[in-house]
Amino acid sequence: MRRVKLTKVVLNIGVGRSGEAVERAKAVLKEISTQDPTTTKAKKTIREFGIHKGEPVGVVTTLRGSSAIEVLRHLLQAKTSKLPSSSFDEQGNCSFGIKEHIDIPGASYKPEIGIFGMDVAVVLERPGYRVARRRRGRSSVGRRHRVTKDEAIEFFKRELGVEVYSVEG
Repeated sequence: MRRVKLTKVVLNIGVGRSGEAVERAKAVLKEISTQDPTTTKAKKTIREFGIHKGEPVGVVTTLRGSSAIEVLRHLLQAKTSKLPSSSFDEQGNCSFGIKEHIDIPGASYKPEIGIFGMDVAVVLERPGYRVARRRRGRSSVGRRHRVTKDEAIEFFKRELGVEVYSVEG
């Protein structure tokens, strides 16, 4: 029950405007993850940017299981398997960004699509976290059973071969 496992990998591309750019971002995520992404909509109207509430402004997809591990390995290769310790939070999650999707092995540049950056969020947890999400008899996960920052870093080093360095601020 103490074994840390990868729960999900969330890929997000925020385009900032609707229309054809969202469709191109969808094509990029479909190429990387091999599953259909979902559009995200603007929460409020921002006149200066020409964004209206409810308008599609980004795309997101969630990967679980073996496909999540496989895609995460490719995404980490784009970061040369190095992450700063500031990418990890106290709940054992990890987030990082990729400036250009063409840095990912297996992704090719297509002039009609262009180049997109993306955000990657990785969620780690232990067996038994279902008690926090189930409908009946919901309960909180105990403090000692939650994944800590150090355990998440150790998981990334051991399972994914990532070098984690500290950033001096």
